[in-house]
Amino acid sequence: MKDVIESLGPVCAVIGAQWGDEGKGKITDILAEHFDVIARACGGANAGHTIVVNGKKHVFHLLPAGCLHADKDIVLGSGMVIHLPTLLEEISRLEEEEIDVTDRLFLSPGAHIVLDIHKDIDRLLEEQRKKKIGKGIGTTGRGIGPTYMDKAMRTGMRLESLWESTTSIKKMLKDHGAILTKIFNIPFDLERELAAILKAKKKLEYCLIANITDTMSTYLIEGNSILIEGAQGALLDIDHGTYPYVTSSVTTAAGALQGLGMAPQVLTSCIGVAKAYCTRVGEGDFVTEAISKVADRLRKRGGEYGATTGRPRRCGWLHTPHLRYAAILNGFTHWNITKLDVLDEEKSIPIGVGIGKKEKVAYKKLPGWKKKTSGIRKFSDLPHNARNFVKFIEEETGVPVAFIGTGEGRADIIVNNIQQ
Repeated sequence: MKDVIESLGPVCAVIGAQWGDEGKGKITDILAEHFDVIARACGGANAGHTIVVNGKKHVFHLLPAGCLHADKDIVLGSGMVIHLPTLLEEISRLEEEEIDVTDRLFLSPGAHIVLDIHKDIDRLLEEQRKKKIGKGIGTTGRGIGPTYMDKAMRTGMRLESLWESTTSIKKMLKDHGAILTKIFNIPFDLERELAAILKAKKKLEYCLIANITDTMSTYLIEGNSILIEGAQGALLDIDHGTYPYVTSSVTTAAGALQGLGMAPQVLTSCIGVAKAYCTRVGEGDFVTEAISKVADRLRKRGGEYGATTGRPRRCGWLHTPHLRYAAILNGFTHWNITKLDVLDEEKSIPIGVGIGKKEKVAYKKLPGWKKKTSGIRKFSDLPHNARNFVKFIEEETGVPVAFIGTGEGRADIIVNNIQQ
């Protein structure tokens, strides 16, 4: 572990390489022990990270998974859109576990606030898409897109409003509500929105920092190491993903640095996280999607239901062109391949390697291993065919696999010395 951790350097980003749900939370939680600051930069409560510690499941939507380590500073960056009641709920759940985060939580005043009316707009727009084109995007309905719309129109409310007086906040809400009501012709509950913000103001006002760029720069100047937890995955990026079936934020390493006010050259490593197979939630192309019985088998063994919505995920196989694309886009230096154990019972494992005749996916079938991998802690102890599966990913992408997940728990991980 020591050699691999040292290879990461002082600033490491953990970025999803597929359509999200790759298992970023677990590797963030494991690595957090070795870093001083845990930061999240973009997205909102549409992200869901699930980790299991001592048999207990923890689900995070806004806070980074690394916050379970009590001595780490936590930063939420300007690129985020934050539904304040959800954030307070997460903090409260941790307090019930006797984990206090407010004394080490630092919020960028530039992060935008997700109002409840944004959720209403989100659902309305999805319904309109279904009526117009017969299907929606598959949004989580958490108000993320409409909040980013406000941000782009420069009419949104930011966390800096928590520093304002009650009178000022009420006026901001009233003015903003009038704009949204006029555009979308839906009601705006001023008192409900105001109550939510005032409750958050009481709890979080003193967590706000003056300047996110200065804060992150000071951390580095003082010799602190920083772990950046990405949200969603590269194929959901608003600019480079499978548009229009994407999220509304930038999900790449570059976007994470932008959301935290950090210069590109400070990043010393970038871990790409990908499942040993592939899943997708919502609409959009999925060229290696499995047929019903196979998909059901993967879904059942992998527990593939959304941490945010509970929706069953579409399941299928790896597609190495997508992995290479994500690696190039983000500059991956290490892979974390998760859920290898889900494939333990497969006789053969198809991997998409490109597009063949008649625009159909060309597959390479690797032999399965038909042996249990959960509980294995060394790469050399994996079945021969499982090792070959991992090596095939390395060969196809040119990026070494440093971490291999073999189960839900924090200890279910193989740390592979990439120097070997």
